[in-house]
Amino acid sequence: STPAVSPQVGSHRDISIESLSLFRLLEPQIEILVLGTGDRVERLHPAMMKQMRECGIAVEVQDTANACATFNFLMNDRRVVAAGLIPP
Repeated sequence: STPAVSPQVGSHRDISIESLSLFRLLEPQIEILVLGTGDRVERLHPAMMKQMRECGIAVEVQDTANACATFNFLMNDRRVVAAGLIPP
């Protein structure tokens, strides 16, 4: 079956369980998802965070500049990481 295409994410308000589902399909499975929410850190719904944790994926939410730095640090540390970045 073909995975559903994630909806367009233009701001932190567009982040949903559906838009995060893409990250659960990656092989090898990622350990950490770094989300950059633009100019500032935005809170995501606790249910989304809980669902990702239950799938074995830790989620770090930061402003996009810091999310890029965190992603690069984790890559250098050889972690299995992905990033979802909203431009500032």
